[in-house]
Amino acid sequence: MAAATAVSGLVAAGVLSGAGTAVAEEIPQTQGGATATINGLKTYGEAVIHEDGGDQQVEAGLFEMSVDGGGTLQTYCVDLHNPTQRDAHYQETAWSGTSLAVNKDAGRIRWILQNSYPQVNDLAALAREAGVSGLTEQDAAAGTQVAIWRYSDDAKVDAVDPRAEKLADYLEKSARGVGEPQASLTLDPPAVSGRPGDLLGPVTVHTNAAAVTVSPPEEAVAAGVRIIDKTGKVMTSAKDGTQLYFDIPEDAADGTARLTVQASTTVPVGRVFAADSRSQTQILAGSSESTVSANATAGWAAEGAVPAVSARENCAKGGVDVTAVNKGDKPFTFRLSGAEHTIPAGASRTVTVPLQEDQPYDFTITGPNGFSHRFTGVLDCKTQGALTTKSVQTLGEPTPVSIGENTMPPDTDLAATGGSAITPMIAGLAIGLVVIGGAVLVVLRRKETSTGD
Repeated sequence: MAAATAVSGLVAAGVLSGAGTAVAEEIPQTQGGATATINGLKTYGEAVIHEDGGDQQVEAGLFEMSVDGGGTLQTYCVDLHNPTQRDAHYQETAWSGTSLAVNKDAGRIRWILQNSYPQVNDLAALAREAGVSGLTEQDAAAGTQVAIWRYSDDAKVDAVDPRAEKLADYLEKSARGVGEPQASLTLDPPAVSGRPGDLLGPVTVHTNAAAVTVSPPEEAVAAGVRIIDKTGKVMTSAKDGTQLYFDIPEDAADGTARLTVQASTTVPVGRVFAADSRSQTQILAGSSESTVSANATAGWAAEGAVPAVSARENCAKGGVDVTAVNKGDKPFTFRLSGAEHTIPAGASRTVTVPLQEDQPYDFTITGPNGFSHRFTGVLDCKTQGALTTKSVQTLGEPTPVSIGENTMPPDTDLAATGGSAITPMIAGLAIGLVVIGGAVLVVLRRKETSTGD
């Protein structure tokens, strides 16, 4: 059953002709930014969620994340009814890849972040604005999270502490729409292709950092591949708006290269962080100086199809957008989600792979000359997904207190186990059946022994 479930939960794809033998390179479904591991709630109070099934008390407040390569992030949850997995890995993501894509109040959430704790760390001033006699850090964090949940999840939720509740009311009523923040670092497009002897690109740098380092892979440099600007200057650093090109030698053998750019910067408030697995989506409230990076790939061939493929989750369409560009002189044909697609020479096309909410996907697109790209992830576009129960897990200490119903245990990890809220019941039933079966065998054997005597 587990094996069947794992297979049915995946979307597979491949190429009809000209497939290479290279191992598929796994490509993230974002175009760069910060990646981090969630550490749990650090500053929080209590809140009560009012639902048809009764009230439930949970922790509400500020999470902390450790950035890969260095740095710390502070975040709030925008995904109330999904669990938070311990040590889940997160990637900075555009709003389009999350529930905020179809949330008309997404801009109000960003306003709350900009005008409350920890961006406003003068708690006395924040208390005066909200008309509160005083605020602790715990009150401020709880009130801010409650206000965000009212917009992110359309939740009926109140803070337990009266001061936190008054702050939540003030933030909710005062919030105004603000636009989506710029990514900390991306490369656009994330994949290019062409002929040896040509300049492949441009790939444009988008960043809020003062400068980024440019690092082509050593094997590409050894083969004579250079990363240059439009004037032909070899680039070792770049800034926002810089256009980069892959300069491929005319005699280069058919191949691929991957460019990495990296910087140290503060991630803009309001950027969303989505997990590699099913874990609560987070939104950035504060950032230390943090390491951010982005990648772009290039492929080239002397003749035939020369594809460049990228993918991005699109919550407005409920799936993953796969964009294929063919810079070659022959069509590029592949199969994706059971359908055949042909990209004519010199053309491009975007195909949306429809997915169910919380559905893992894993598909590989291969092509001529060893071209092979693998895309993996989990579609998480709703704040109340297919595996959601009424319990809420916010990953903190102490464990959330339930009012009228059970909560998930602190180490619940639905995506990792492939289970759901009924999995423990099924396991318990199975164990019970095994015990009963064993008891029956013992009784039968005793009966046979007695009869034999």
